[in-house]
Amino acid sequence: MHPWFSTDDPVDLGPVEGDPLARLLRQYGRAEWPLFLAGLVGSLLGRTTGLVPPLVLGVTIDAVLSGRTPYALPLVPSGWLPTASLDQLYLSFGLIVAAFALGVGFTWLQGVGMSVFSNRVQHAVRVDTYAAMQRLDMAFFDDKQTGQLLSVLNNDVRNLKSFLDSTVGGAIQLVVTVVGIAGVLFWLNAQLALVTLVAVPLLTVFTLWFMRRIRPLYRDLRGAVGELNTRLEANIGGMEVIKTTTAEGYEDARITEASKGYYDAALAVVRLDYLYNPTMDLLAGVAFAATFLIGGVWLVSGPPGPFTGELLVGEFVTFLFMTQRFVDPLAGVGRIVNAYENARASAERIVGLVETPVTVTEDPAGVPLPTPTGRIAFEDVSFAYREGVPVLEGVSFVAEPGDTVALVGSTGAGKSTVAKLLVRLYDVGEGRITVDGHDVRDLRLSDLRRAVGYVGQDVFLFDGSVRENVAYGAFDASEEDIEAAARAAEAHGFIAELPEGYDTRIGERGIKLSGGQRQRVSIARAMLQDPDILVLDEATSAVDTETEGAIQRALARLTDGKTTLVIAHRLSTVRDADTVLVIEDGTVVESGNHDELLALGGRYATLWNAQADLAPLPFDVVLTATED
Repeated sequence: MHPWFSTDDPVDLGPVEGDPLARLLRQYGRAEWPLFLAGLVGSLLGRTTGLVPPLVLGVTIDAVLSGRTPYALPLVPSGWLPTASLDQLYLSFGLIVAAFALGVGFTWLQGVGMSVFSNRVQHAVRVDTYAAMQRLDMAFFDDKQTGQLLSVLNNDVRNLKSFLDSTVGGAIQLVVTVVGIAGVLFWLNAQLALVTLVAVPLLTVFTLWFMRRIRPLYRDLRGAVGELNTRLEANIGGMEVIKTTTAEGYEDARITEASKGYYDAALAVVRLDYLYNPTMDLLAGVAFAATFLIGGVWLVSGPPGPFTGELLVGEFVTFLFMTQRFVDPLAGVGRIVNAYENARASAERIVGLVETPVTVTEDPAGVPLPTPTGRIAFEDVSFAYREGVPVLEGVSFVAEPGDTVALVGSTGAGKSTVAKLLVRLYDVGEGRITVDGHDVRDLRLSDLRRAVGYVGQDVFLFDGSVRENVAYGAFDASEEDIEAAARAAEAHGFIAELPEGYDTRIGERGIKLSGGQRQRVSIARAMLQDPDILVLDEATSAVDTETEGAIQRALARLTDGKTTLVIAHRLSTVRDADTVLVIEDGTVVESGNHDELLALGGRYATLWNAQADLAPLPFDVVLTATED
């Protein structure tokens, strides 16, 4: 295996106590119990009516065709039954036809009831699981692969639905069939019934052994599915990189490795399954053969061995029909157990995701922030993504309302982490961050995040129309407001030239737009939301000079009068900031405005001199020159 191919297990989504499948059924099944009850009644009655034809056939053979016994049906008063043989034959015919017809109707009721029930539960589980996942901390997503989460939301939830739709009904039918047939057999001939049912204890013990062995194998299989999904999703999304770096062979090997993991996990399940199902068939078949042999000997030469009494031909025919119907569901126990263990493994992952603890929490009675002035203060803030690996240490600064504070420094110094802590994507390890004097941990999350707008280098756009992406987060914005924001962001011109203007679909992550166009759409989005605090994270570092000028002019309009944190590598873009903070290795090593830091002759001055010949004009200078 290539060393770059991760072997870490990304499946562990949190500890789960008890039976997760039973918990999901209790939580989501109760609201839909009428549908489940309809399916249950259909299943019970469908299997019950299925016992009528062989029972009536045996009675008819012994009473009507051979005249060995009176015509009698269980649970039916004798006074209701005809006395003439031909009428008895017609009644038997009618009962058999009616049983088959009712069986079709009850099977339909079971199918519809269980199907609607399972689909409603599937919908509720998927929606609630996504909602729970969406509220988890960013630290959770740092450690999890997208394919694993998609596997839970799609494959695992679908497994749960399949189990409820078909397997629950099958299990109910199995119980009804076994109990019903056992009752009929004992009613007909208790001695011969013991022969037929002797395999049941053996089947039960073997099934319990199988369940204990198959459970961890299904857990591994569900994890392998997520691992394969993760690799496939990553490769499809990164196809351009794969092709331009001629890495097809390397990725073939990685997909082969992930697929082999799934193959091995699936094969382990299949091997055990192929041991279990044939053994179940064998035990059930032996029970049928023993019934046939002993019953046949009984009819030919009288009761064998310890058996006593008389066995009629009709009884024996009913026994054979009933025993065959008894064998089939017993042999199908393996399919039910397999489906249960598969669904249980999926339920374990679903519950594990839902119950993942959240650390960035909100007090329901949090402090409101209706009209922030925009004062930001970092007070001796320290933070680490992983224990023992500090990213920020003792960072302190103040941004007064309307000020622009620039964060500069080398890649990985911790600049972007400042922005993430401000909006509480993570919580500080030590110290505190305040907005308008309130600790951000005391504020309502919705108020805090509405107050802060973010424009970054890595713009994320959704696969929808330009209009939908500009209005994202301001969903009730009018057409006039959307267009005004686009004009202010210098995006209206290129949007109007698109095939369908604002209704043009831009593809996944905005792939149909250029980098500069995507950036201006994100600026238009921020303008439409009109936040009181702005964070600009390398907002112009990946575009050409002409596009950068347009973006800088748009940013100048956006930041006018707002408290702004600018994260930049190009120092020319922050030369007019009120305060420049130089961050190295998570600490503030220099602080001051542009002129003060140049005069200091330290780290900032060194960086400035290195970039001076390449630096573009700052956005406020570009805007002024354009207006002139």
